[in-house]
Amino acid sequence: MARIVLALLLLASTARAASQVAPGVTLVPGAFVPGTQPDGNSVVLDGPKGLVVVDTGRHPEHTRAILDVARAAKKPIVAVVNTHWHLDHVGGNPTVRHDFPEVRVYASDAIVAARKGFLADYQKQLEQLVAAEPDAEKTKPFRAELAILAAGDKLGPDEKIAASGPRTLAGRKLDVHLEKYAVTAGDVWLLDPETGTLIAGDLVTLPVPFMDTACPARWLEALDRLAKLDFKVLIPGHGAPMTRSDFTTYRTAFAALVKCGGSSADKATCVDGWVKDAGPLLGSADPKFTKVLADYYVENSLRGNAPRNAKLCGKG
Repeated sequence: MARIVLALLLLASTARAASQVAPGVTLVPGAFVPGTQPDGNSVVLDGPKGLVVVDTGRHPEHTRAILDVARAAKKPIVAVVNTHWHLDHVGGNPTVRHDFPEVRVYASDAIVAARKGFLADYQKQLEQLVAAEPDAEKTKPFRAELAILAAGDKLGPDEKIAASGPRTLAGRKLDVHLEKYAVTAGDVWLLDPETGTLIAGDLVTLPVPFMDTACPARWLEALDRLAKLDFKVLIPGHGAPMTRSDFTTYRTAFAALVKCGGSSADKATCVDGWVKDAGPLLGSADPKFTKVLADYYVENSLRGNAPRNAKLCGKG
């Protein structure tokens, strides 16, 4: 979410403690912390041979919370699955690798192109922000982001997920699926058949869909596929766990936003429509900031630069 880095730095909420959402499934919730970029949700799956972590967050505090879960379980983290390459989902990979040298990281290979394109541009933006601000205290968040980017290959996978199919990780059987050109060029979601837990990554996010690197039409197709699954609880990339009814509300609101954003309707109509349609899911989210984000994505992602948007859909 590089292009709205400054806007996101204005959003604040309180981090929440880890909690069990199903047997052997622990959620380490993400958070928007004052003065920094967000962390995505992380999920720890308890397997006979160790732990599987889905997404490792961005900030040290978040990653330490994951390590605390492992410490309490008295089991090693033997596998990490990254749902996608955004820094709030892969930023903790180097720390987990350090503490558990035998860990294997699984993800799509989309981060390779991202490091040459989106993330390279983001790095330049951060460097410019640091150079322009003489107050070192104010540049801490930017320098923290640069430190994550400096980890290089340690952010990426050891084993690339190139196709959907069943996998056994840490002795736990999982259905692992790859979506091409949805939120990013390669998004992974997982279904834990044992508990009916669907780990959706950023295919589901609140308070709005984060569309900076997305192909909204393909994203909607991915949501249609998720709707056909037999799940009991859905863990989004950002936000609280959802019931099937909650997900239906999200999917309906998302479809309406994409349709409105692609039409000639007034932008405010699209923004207000999202807030109304997704309202039951927004909880304590700041209404003003939710509208700022929705307005941004209608303008820049659902309308915006046509050649750029086509590229994000794998065309051109």
